[in-house]
Amino acid sequence: MGPLDVFNHLLNFAAPAAAMALLLGLSRRFIHSKAPATLSGWLHAAVVFGVGLATLLAGLVVWGRDGKMLTYAALVVVCATCQWVLVRGWKA
Repeated sequence: MGPLDVFNHLLNFAAPAAAMALLLGLSRRFIHSKAPATLSGWLHAAVVFGVGLATLLAGLVVWGRDGKMLTYAALVVVCATCQWVLVRGWKA
């Protein structure tokens, strides 16, 4: 496998976490429009992306393969929890 193939596989591995970070970063203004923003949009998306990528890596380590539906379900739950913490959802 060449270096471009490795790069392509890494991009495809990180794509679900990037999509979740982008969607949650864009929807943060609509979900909690009354609360003041504690982080900038890019920093917010970067934190959610990092947490999502760590979740995907944990799923890869635990099950030994990528693409398990349980890993994607965990990605949604963990990213939603991270979003709730970042927008201080308990104060709403």
